[in-house]
Order: sequence, then structure tokens, then C-alpha cells
Amino acid sequence: MTFQTLGVHPTIVRAVTAAGYTTPTPVQAQAIPIVLEGRDLIACAQTGTGKTAAFLLPTLQRLADGPSLRRPRALVVTPTRELAAQVGDMANRYSAQLELRSAVVVGGVGMGPQIRSITRGLDLLIATPGRLLDHLGRGNLRLGAVEIVVFDEADRMHDMGFLPAIRQIVAALPTARQSLFFSATMPDEIEALIRRSTVDPAMVEVAKRATPAEAVRQVVHPVEAGRKKELLRHLLGQADIGPTLVFTRTKARANQLVRHLERSGRKVTAIHGNKSQAARTRALAGFRSGRIDTLIATDLAARGLDVQGVTHVVNFDLPHVPEDYVHRIGRTARAGRSGDAISLAAPEERAQLSAIERLVGSSIRCEPLLGFEVPATSRAQIAVQPHRSGRPHRSNGRGKPWIRERRRTSGSGQRRRA
Repeated sequence: MTFQTLGVHPTIVRAVTAAGYTTPTPVQAQAIPIVLEGRDLIACAQTGTGKTAAFLLPTLQRLADGPSLRRPRALVVTPTRELAAQVGDMANRYSAQLELRSAVVVGGVGMGPQIRSITRGLDLLIATPGRLLDHLGRGNLRLGAVEIVVFDEADRMHDMGFLPAIRQIVAALPTARQSLFFSATMPDEIEALIRRSTVDPAMVEVAKRATPAEAVRQVVHPVEAGRKKELLRHLLGQADIGPTLVFTRTKARANQLVRHLERSGRKVTAIHGNKSQAARTRALAGFRSGRIDTLIATDLAARGLDVQGVTHVVNFDLPHVPEDYVHRIGRTARAGRSGDAISLAAPEERAQLSAIERLVGSSIRCEPLLGFEVPATSRAQIAVQPHRSGRPHRSNGRGKPWIRERRRTSGSGQRRRA
């Protein structure tokens, strides 16, 4: 199967090939023909499976086949500025030989350049919810000509509290339109919104919802909370550690880890909501170029970002929302590659880890590391014992690690937002 056999125009296929892609991923193979037919679509797929191209390629083709109205005929709504910029870059790349104009409107930067882009006329608008509503409220923009709307990472927009904004955006759109929802998980509130916003939608689900990619090797290292920084520094000193994303629950912790790791000689920076848009853009550019080898992030960066070559994801803090674990570790093992997801779990995080395992439907391998063992006062019997190299022997099966003990907890609080 090729993009051309899916019905993608040769001009777009050439741009996709120039970008290094020749074979459609499963979600692309299923979604592209549906979008080209004009049907509404709900697509659930693991992160890193090519969802962006699955909606961009047929959307660009639909735009190229129709008249230019100088008003947006297609709208893509994303939860974060970084994801919007990434979608914009891909749209420019794939439409390089098409006479289409696109613009990205996000918060954190001045509105002047965005207003000028809108005034000059455009076919495709990529936006975050808040800034899009700002432009609508000020009369800078009208959505009456929109034929196709895409809600990318819809579950993340729900988690970030954007659901009221999404309802306002839907109300500003024409009733006769094509609606595409792309997401890795499907909360009840999003399903209800989809039912009200679509007509006989097709469903594409290329993997079990909230299932990590098989190419991600997952492991949990039990460790006391006070020794996590020391263990992280130890892990990042290993020879096989390449570009690494480290996730924390808070902005303050991210900044602390940057200062701690800088002293170890790592090329490290942070990305989170307190950073200016310019600083966030520089951080991502440095990480993508290799000038930065360790990026410390809050869950702002967990969804949708496509950074090639990430070999390791480290969960310094386990997320309170189990679905965020899947999205975090999806930053590695992308585009057919393999990768490692390492979670540092303190005894007080047993409930979070239990909730994650229930979500993914399996236990995550537990490997205590020599020198970082959790004291007996803080854990139950550990089945996997480390040897001198720091790598664990296999359990004899008679004991249960403390990670299994937490299954008796209630798991309360697992739905709290990060």
C-alpha cells in the first residue's frame, strides 16, 4: 500500500516522500480514504503512529481541490502551542507545491502578526483554543467558511480544561461541515461532545485505547523519594542513554532538576507553562538539533510532540492521571523505532502505579537497582534482587515486590489533574 493508492494526489505524495515517508501507517491507511470521502471521523490510535499526517494529507487535498476564499476552509485545533507549531510546520512541508496559505495562531506571542496573516487570507488555520476565541471575540476572524474541522489530541484538551472553549468553537462553526476527532483516549465528556458534533462518524481504532506502543520497553525502579535525583543522575550517566525526556508533575521540580543535572555536565533545559513561548521554542529547537541532550518537561509536552530520536523517557514523578503515562512514554519508540520508558517510583506512589497498570492492562517490570534499594521499613518483600552489576536477577516467583502490594489500595485520586 502507498499514499497514492489511498487516493492522495501525486503532488502531495512527492512532498511526503521528500519528508522521508513512503509507506502509510495503519491509522493513515484507514483514516485517509474516509476523510477524502467527506465523512466525519473518530480516530483512536497510540501516540506516535502518524495521526497528524492522517488528517493533514486528505485535508490539504480537499483544500487544493476547491476554491480559495481567503477565509479559512479548514480548522485544526490543538491543545498546546508546541503541537500547533508542529502541525503548522508539517502543513507547510506537505503543501509546498500547492497554492494554499496557512497560519498558526497561539497564545504567548503578539496578536499583530497573526492578525496580518488572517487579513492577507488563508485556507488552513491551526490554533489553540484560547487564542482562537480571542480572535473570534475581537472580530478578527470568522469561521463561516470552514468545511473541515479537526480536533487533535481531544482528550488532552479535556484534561487541560478546554472543553467549554471547544463547545464555543463548535457553536461558531457552520452546521454543514466535516468533523474529525483524533485522540489516544476517549473520556466520557469527549464522547458526549462527539455525539453532538458529528453525523454518522466512521470509527478508526488501530490499537486498544490507552495501550503503550509495543516497541517501548517499560521498567520501574523502586526508590525513596529523597533519592530520586541521585538515581536520575546515575541513570543519565550510563553509556547507552541518548536523547532523554524527563517528566515531572510540577514546574518547580522541573527547574530544580535542571539546576541539579547541569552540575553533572548534562546539556539540559526545561519546558513548562511558566516559560515564555520564545523560551519554549528555543528549548525544543535545541533538543531536536542535539544541542540539548536532556529535556525536563511537565505534561505540557506529553501529547503530540514529535521529536525524532528520543531513546529514553524517564518518569521522575508518576502522573496522577493514568492516561498521561501512556502519552509520556509515547515520546519514544516513534516511527517504527524502539525506546525505553523508565519510571522512578517511591513507596508513596503505589496508588498511581497501580492505576497505570490497570489502565494498560498489564504489570510493569520491576527492577530494584543496587545501591538504591527501598529500605525494608518502606516496602514489602521485593521479589527481584539486584546483583553487583546493578542489573536484577529474575525473581524466583515466591515473593511479591512492593509494587504488587499497592493493588490493595483504593487508587483514589487517580483522576486528579496534574
